[in-house]
Amino acid sequence: MPDTLSPLTLDLFAWGIFAAGYLVRPVGGIIMAHFGDKVGRKKMFTLSVAMMALPTFIIGILPTYEMIGIFAPLLLLVMRMLQGAAIGGEMPGAWVFIAEHVPKQRYGLGVGTLTSGITGGILLGFIVTIIIDLCFTTVNILDYAWRIPFIIGGIFGVISVYLRRFLSETPIFKELAARKAIEKNIPVVTVLQKHKTACLIVALLTWSLSTAIMVGILITPSRIVGGMYHFANLDWRIGGCIAALTLTIGCVIFGWLEDKIGTTKTMLINWGGLAIMSIVFYSSLSPDMSLTKLYSLWAVFGLFIGSIAMTAIVGTRAFPPAIRYSGLSFSYNLAYALFSAFTPALTIYLLSPEHLLGQYSYLGAGIYISFVALIAVGVGFFTLAKNGWQSDANH
Repeated sequence: MPDTLSPLTLDLFAWGIFAAGYLVRPVGGIIMAHFGDKVGRKKMFTLSVAMMALPTFIIGILPTYEMIGIFAPLLLLVMRMLQGAAIGGEMPGAWVFIAEHVPKQRYGLGVGTLTSGITGGILLGFIVTIIIDLCFTTVNILDYAWRIPFIIGGIFGVISVYLRRFLSETPIFKELAARKAIEKNIPVVTVLQKHKTACLIVALLTWSLSTAIMVGILITPSRIVGGMYHFANLDWRIGGCIAALTLTIGCVIFGWLEDKIGTTKTMLINWGGLAIMSIVFYSSLSPDMSLTKLYSLWAVFGLFIGSIAMTAIVGTRAFPPAIRYSGLSFSYNLAYALFSAFTPALTIYLLSPEHLLGQYSYLGAGIYISFVALIAVGVGFFTLAKNGWQSDANH
């Protein structure tokens, strides 16, 4: 961008381009889910990663403003929108694809393991960031090294496109096609007409998921541990890695547990544990605490954030097969876009001593995460049994 622009204007441009991906996410998700319910899960599962890989790689090699002028930020905006549209179809599509492949007795483990693969991407992001920080100066990073993660991500995306060619269509969709039971109406219209309760439940669980990820994993390292408590960059980055690692492990553990003891009991344990651990973690933070204590608490906190796997497990059960992709994609993406839009601002507001929480503002992030975790517990107790969106284990 030109040097004549003020820092505020540059920040607004940056946030606007970042937000664009979230704004188109529901639209991309609905369109891809429509065809996923009409022509098959596999085709959309492959298309979504291709749509993500190409713009990611292009961002990594994008010409600068000095080279092509205003077309540089415009191209970046278009690439971000393509990324957003792609991820709108990718995550619900991946969950549906796995859920319709795994046997009933391994449903939770299958969906939880897939979710761990998604969160593993966050861990990889932390690791790449640490490596770049250690290998390059700030000037080098701003000049060219920032491109490295995008180029690597694009290459891995192309590999994923190739590998997904060898996947087979889900047995459930094949059965729908064989019985000529594919939804004849527009799937999302059927979702809105007949499955409002399911949409609400998935939206509430998505609120819990998005808050736990954005606040607990993405905002906490730099903004809270680094910014408020003044830990060194490397220290809070390592802590973020530890939390992302235990989050990834937690998704698998809680998916396995759901198969063993059922959905409601698992949600009481993991979301209830997250509600407690959020307060414990944030109330324990102090500038002079040892790294051993910080990393230990962060590891347990991250493990309970693995509760997010329950959103996918419940969400894939909440809708019948003929509209499953559209139902999950619509409710998940719309809720994620909505809640992700205000979560950073709300978190910063809660952390300010001049605002709502006053002298307890240091607990702001923990209180917010605990609140949405308790909402998830309530969903598990008061709605799942009534609607049957849970496993039969020990019921």
